[in-house]
Amino acid sequence: MLGLGHIIFIGNYLLNMKNSAIIFFTLFLISTTMVGQKMEDDYRNNIMIGLRIGGNYSNVYQASGEKFVAKGKYGSAVGIFVAIPINKWVGVQPEVMYSQKGFKATGELLAVPYEFTRNTEYIDVPLYFTIKPTEFFTFLAGPQFSFLTKKTDVFTISGNSVIQETTFNNENYRKNSLGIATGFDFNFTHVIIGTRLAYDLQSNNSDGTPTTPNYRNMLLQATFGLRF
Repeated sequence: MLGLGHIIFIGNYLLNMKNSAIIFFTLFLISTTMVGQKMEDDYRNNIMIGLRIGGNYSNVYQASGEKFVAKGKYGSAVGIFVAIPINKWVGVQPEVMYSQKGFKATGELLAVPYEFTRNTEYIDVPLYFTIKPTEFFTFLAGPQFSFLTKKTDVFTISGNSVIQETTFNNENYRKNSLGIATGFDFNFTHVIIGTRLAYDLQSNNSDGTPTTPNYRNMLLQATFGLRF
């Protein structure tokens, strides 16, 4: 069974890959090979343990405290899950995901244009309630708890870049947040293709101080998975 340390290690490894397209192409080949398996068995009544790996497209909403235009950015996602049936049609599915989020922004400082990129690394723990109308399809929705592990800011102005990694000595910065998440899983025997959409319900500032841009994370995620 993968532990939290393994998830963070794999996630950081994916972050340092120069060409993430190799990952997705490899996963695509694996999935298309395994999709050809027979779908005669119905696993909806079984407890299933699995691995999910893929990518994020993240951005922020309800941003305030700074005048900037936020744009989305890509990141990696990897984690584990347990599908627990209540009966054939409904169940619960807790997950633990290492997830890269953040945003890109442009603005002006004293009439000089600048670019700003915030890379954040989270451990997301969604607790999904599942509806399983068929073996092939699963609908998921539920609360999500997110734990911030690292934040890296890159500020570029007049061709010069400044990189800052934050260790969260500022207690005003929220490290834990509550959100909601929903999605779909398409099940091919032991292979799963999944999508997720998640929104923070709490802003990144715990007391609303303007020392950092105030915002809430939003995330679109696509993954391949294996379940056993």
